[in-house]
Amino acid sequence: MDRLSNTVRPYAWGSTTAIPELLGTPPTGEPQAEMWMGAHPGAPSRLTRPAATGSAGPASGEQSLTDVIDADPERELGSAAVRTFGPRLPFLLKLLAAGAPLSLQVHPDLEQAQRGYADEERRGVPLDAPHRTYKDANHKPELICALTPFDGLCGFRRPAEAADLIAALGVDSLKPYVDLLRASPEDRALREVLTAILTADPDEMTHTVVEAAEAAERLGGAHAPYAQIAHHYPGDPGVIAAMLLNYVQLQPGEAMFLGAGVPHAYLDGLGVEIMVNSDNVLRCGLTPKHIDVPELLRIVRFEATEPAVLRPEAAPTGEELYETPVDEFRLSRYVLSPGGAPVDLTAGTPQILLCTAGAPRAGQIGLAPGESVFVPAEERVEVAGTGTLFRATVVV
Repeated sequence: MDRLSNTVRPYAWGSTTAIPELLGTPPTGEPQAEMWMGAHPGAPSRLTRPAATGSAGPASGEQSLTDVIDADPERELGSAAVRTFGPRLPFLLKLLAAGAPLSLQVHPDLEQAQRGYADEERRGVPLDAPHRTYKDANHKPELICALTPFDGLCGFRRPAEAADLIAALGVDSLKPYVDLLRASPEDRALREVLTAILTADPDEMTHTVVEAAEAAERLGGAHAPYAQIAHHYPGDPGVIAAMLLNYVQLQPGEAMFLGAGVPHAYLDGLGVEIMVNSDNVLRCGLTPKHIDVPELLRIVRFEATEPAVLRPEAAPTGEELYETPVDEFRLSRYVLSPGGAPVDLTAGTPQILLCTAGAPRAGQIGLAPGESVFVPAEERVEVAGTGTLFRATVVV
C-alpha cells in the first residue's frame, strides 16, 4: 500500500479556502478547485515505492501511479479488473471545492462517446482544438458526495414549474419561452426552449439575462440562486438554461449521481467526487468555452425528473455504500469510532482510501484529512482508529 501525493488543480471556479481548511494548510489566495487521486494522465497521483529485488517494474523513488500500473497492471489492479476494464485504473477520485458555479454540462453514454470520438478522429480534429468535443471514447458518469452543505443543479424540472419560475421574473423577452413550456409536451417543450436559448442572438440574450438577473435579485427566495449564478456569469445564456433544471441542496453525507444525458452543474460546496476516467464534457452554458449545440441537443435527455438524493446504505461491516448503476467505480464510506475493532478491507480489486476527518490508520499508515493511499489488488489492508474514510474501488 502506498501513500499518495496528489495534485490540486487551480480552476477559476474553485474555492480559495475549502481544501486548505480540510488539509489544515494556510490558503494561498488562489483558487484550489480539485485534488485528483488516481492515474489520470493529466495529473496522476505520485507515490514512493522501493523496487522489488529482480523486479522489471519502475526503479525506486517517486513515481506516478500511472507508471506503476503500466509496469504491472495485473499485480496492481488484479486480473479481474484488467479483464473487465483493461490495464488502466478506470476511475478518478477527487476532492472538489466549488466557490463559484461550474459550467452547465452533460456527458455522453458509452456508445455516443465511441461514435463521437471516432468521427472526430476520422475528420482529423486535433485533440487540443478548442472546438473538439470528444477527448476520448469513454463515458463519464459521476457521483458527488457532500462534505459540507453543497448546492447544485441536476436534471430538468417539470416544464410547468420552470415556466412559473421564469414567468415570475416579468421579463418580456422570456414570455415566448414561458408559452412554449406551458403549451408543448414535456420533452418537446424542454428541447425547444433549450434550443432557443442556445441559438438566440447573443446581444439580445445578453440584455435578457441582465434583466432576468436584476429581477431574480429583487425577488430572492427560489430566484436567489440564479441571481448568484448571473453574478459569476453576467449575460451568459446559461443563466436562463439553469432555470430549467432542478435546484438541489445536499447535506453532508448525501450524494447525487449524474448519469449520461443529464444536464447538471455544481454551484457551491466541498465534496468527494468519483467518476469514470474520461474527459468528455458537452457544455450548455456558464462558460466561455465552445458549445457544440447540435451535438449537445443530440446527447441531452429531455425528460423531467425528480433529483435523486442518495444516502448511503449501511452494512453490518460498517461500510456505507453509495449505490450506482456503473461498474467502473464504487464509492463507500467508513465512520470509525474510538475503540472499534479494525475493519478488513482486503479485496481483489484496486482501492484508493481517502481520509476526510479524524486520524484513522490504513495498515501502518496514519492518515490526516485530505490524505489518501493506493491499495493494490489482493494486498491485505485493515483500517482502524477514529475518523472518516472514503473507499473507492471497482465492481467486477
